[in-house]
Amino acid sequence: MSRSERAVLGVDPGSRRAGWAVLGGTADRPRLVACGEIALAAGLTFPERLATLHAALDRVVSEHAPVEAAVEAPFHGVSARSALQLAHARGVVLAVLGAAGIPVTEYAPASIKKAATGSGRADKGQVQAMIARLVPGAGSERGPDVCDAIATALCHLACSHARDRVASAAGSRPRP
Repeated sequence: MSRSERAVLGVDPGSRRAGWAVLGGTADRPRLVACGEIALAAGLTFPERLATLHAALDRVVSEHAPVEAAVEAPFHGVSARSALQLAHARGVVLAVLGAAGIPVTEYAPASIKKAATGSGRADKGQVQAMIARLVPGAGSERGPDVCDAIATALCHLACSHARDRVASAAGSRPRP
């Protein structure tokens, strides 16, 4: 990867399955490095599923050495039990990334959808279709959790690019 590229890990956490994707390249030319789904077997106890998530995500981080991570923030509208389990899974994801010293940025689902499709109210099918168009190799056959992870990483590349441009413009102005 060149110096202008960032290895960004996008994660769509879940208590039954979690999607992950590593993007390189830039906001204008994203490049899919790797992606996958961490399936957490229904036959496992909840603590065993969390341990499986931890071990699998730790392997992803070790293998791909991302320098930044983006994680989808929780959304409202799920049951209290589901929200609590998702919070535990997110905690595992954040702990793995924190232990690896990887800076994490969280994005609301609407922000991720807007970055991928132009609309914060896009449905999963629209996100999948746009990701297939925007990110070479991220075909529409990828599952929804993987597409959400790719979209999360893409959102981070786009937001980071915008922040970098603002910082660069502010730094080039003469100071009063």
